[in-house]
Amino acid sequence: MDFDFNLILVPATLVFFVLWLLDKFVFKQRETKGKGNEHFIISWAYDFWPVLAVVLVLRSFLFEPFNIPSDSMVPTLETGDYILVNKYQYGVRLPITNTKIIDIGEPQRGDVAVFRYPENPKISYIKRIIGLPGDHIVYEQGQLIINGKKVEQKTTEFSREKDVLDTPKSLYYTETMGEHKHLVRILEGQNTLVGAFQYAQKKEDLPFVARDNDRFVKSNGQSWEVTVPKGHYFAMGDNRDQSADSRFWGFVPEENLTGHAIYVWMHKEPGFKLPSFSRNGAID
Repeated sequence: MDFDFNLILVPATLVFFVLWLLDKFVFKQRETKGKGNEHFIISWAYDFWPVLAVVLVLRSFLFEPFNIPSDSMVPTLETGDYILVNKYQYGVRLPITNTKIIDIGEPQRGDVAVFRYPENPKISYIKRIIGLPGDHIVYEQGQLIINGKKVEQKTTEFSREKDVLDTPKSLYYTETMGEHKHLVRILEGQNTLVGAFQYAQKKEDLPFVARDNDRFVKSNGQSWEVTVPKGHYFAMGDNRDQSADSRFWGFVPEENLTGHAIYVWMHKEPGFKLPSFSRNGAID
């Protein structure tokens, strides 16, 4: 998700609104010449700015559609899913700048959230919120421990057609986090953090949880711990061994939050295949 449609929508809405105002109070072409006889630009302003304004309000302050471009949230979200994001749940923000103007609420542990990638805010990421401000997170041999309490995790039989020929084998667990109960996927015998650690040429290339983290080094990458600072969140993909997330690049600042992903409303495979609605449903 690397393009902000508001970069087009906001300027277009403002331009047509200004043209509408100019005709209302200066040019007065519609008033003097009648509807349909004014300059076509003026006609466009009357026709389009109210529609664009409604779309802008809906997308910026209420709900915005996003497309999932990768498998980092499998099995919760698949590549090609089209989702709806609640834009006001984490506070009302101005379009483009993302500045919060009304504080309504904050992410809860386990929410699937859309946010601006901290290392390049022009790109939107979607991950699950694992850690809230102040949380102490420990990862020990595949087990998440938050503030000293193990996150409930149960082995689950789950069939996914795309996994049949996968090597290594895909394993699934049901994870309970706050009010959310969701599936996570791991690849048997694989640890991408260890690989990234071994191939890093300099300190800044190391995964975030490996930098100055004695627990990570002593366990050969099987264990790590972080404490989430104030005003930040720790996010991870549900496809744990194939997700570039907070483990690699760090915390998500509160000001980067976009909204809460709440619903899958369509799925579209690449190419000329027709959209499908078989995956429609709420996102847990």
